[in-house]
Formats: sequence, structure tokens, C-alpha cells
Amino acid sequence: MNPYLPAEAEVVERVQESPTIFTLNLRLCDPAVRSAYSFAPGQFNMLYLHGVGEVPISIVSDPHDPSLLGHTIRVVGRVTRGLAELKTGDHIGLRGPYGRGWPLQEVPGHDVLIVTGGLGCAPVVSVINYVIMRRTLFGKLTIIQGVKRAEDLLWRERYAYWSTLPETQVLLSADHGGTVWPWHVGRVTEVFRDAAIAAERTFVMMCGPEAMMHASVRDLTGRGVAEDHIYVNMERNMQCAVGHCGHCQYGGLFVCRQGPVFAYPEVKALFGVKGF
Repeated sequence: MNPYLPAEAEVVERVQESPTIFTLNLRLCDPAVRSAYSFAPGQFNMLYLHGVGEVPISIVSDPHDPSLLGHTIRVVGRVTRGLAELKTGDHIGLRGPYGRGWPLQEVPGHDVLIVTGGLGCAPVVSVINYVIMRRTLFGKLTIIQGVKRAEDLLWRERYAYWSTLPETQVLLSADHGGTVWPWHVGRVTEVFRDAAIAAERTFVMMCGPEAMMHASVRDLTGRGVAEDHIYVNMERNMQCAVGHCGHCQYGGLFVCRQGPVFAYPEVKALFGVKGF
């Protein structure tokens, strides 16, 4: 695909996940473009709405079937409000995929620990699907998700299903659980003690609010997890996706090109520094 021009995509399915979050499953209209398209877990597309603009959205579907591309979106601005109005059969523009994904080529034979906060789970859903589809290649899969409020938790059915799979542990936490929250109430890092983390053989993949990720990195390295086994997904204002506009510059790096997934040592010097 031309990295500068959007290709036409059709909305095959629209799912309302919560009052402000929805998922669009898209199919590229041109069969030649569709057959040539491939992506790695952790990459993102630019979704373009004619006359409104475009936004970067993580791909949440499994890369083994790139003919149907899932994108989970929170309504936060003009473009996402417009995308929320789309219905099955509508057409939009799609550029991508962009960025560097999760290092799944390094992980076989190791345990995988997923740590997410809020809607942060979206960029790692494709990782979870990837591991599940190739289960014998990986060790224990631990999925830890933290939210501010109980009603912020998406995909309860998926978590329930994932928790039934072999060698898979799901731990959920909410800062404010409410009266019917059956899981942990408190900070997401507090459930690390229940994860039985084997530090020497664990790779960590993490996304969500940076304060949460910073606290999680500090806790996990304190437990003996190697810094170069920790990967973080950075969110920045990515407007061009090809490293030209500079909006997503992070020190000497561009999140749209060198990221959005970084090994922790790559960003350690700036990670957690106010203003970056």
C-alpha cells in the first residue's frame, strides 16, 4: 500500500462495547490490496473519514487473518465521533500498517505477562490472540488488566474465556470496584503478588496510562524481571504516521516510526519525566 494514500475499506461489523467505546471490523475493498496487506501485533492503522480527518488506531484482530481488521475506538474527539456514526456497509479510508509491533519473534519458549490499564488492553488483544492460536510455542500466559471504575472494564466475556484456557491466568483490578465487582480493588500493581512471576523466563508487554506503566516497571524490575524483557506501548499525537510532522517526537525518537512499541531500555531515560 502507498503509505501516503488511504485505501478504501468497508465496515463489515460494528460492535458497541460501552457507551463511549466501539469496535469497527473493516475489510479492504480492493482484492489486490487486501491480499497484499499484512501486519504484526502492536502495529496501527490510520483511519480516514472524508471531510473530517484521520486518527491512529491499534489493530486488535489476529494477524493470521488480515482480511478482517478490527479496531477498538474510544470517542474522544471530532474524528472518533464521526467514526462512531458509521454503520455496516459504510466506507472509510485506511492507511497502514505503521510502526513497530511487539517482539513476538523473541518470546517463544518464555512466559508472557500482559499488563494493561483502561482501554490499554486494545493494543495487546492481538498479542493474546496470537499466543492462544500458537499455544504450544509459549509458556504461561498471564493477563493483568486494571481499570479506574468497574464499569470501565471491556470484554468481560473474553476475560472469562481466556481464564479457562490451559496455562493462562487472568487477574483483574479496579481502583473503585463498586458493590458487584468480584475481583481485586486497588492498584493494578497489587495483583502482581498473585501472578507467580518467574522473573528469569518472563517477557512483559505493557500498555495504558504512563503513570501505571512507570509504577509497573519499577515493581517488576524489583522482582527481578530484566529491563530488556519489558516492552511498553507509547501513545502520542501521531498525525502523519511516517515521521514527517514531528508531533509524536519522543526525545530523539518518533513514536510512529520507532514505536509505538519500545523496549524499556530505549525509553528509560525519558520514561516518567514530566513533559515527555
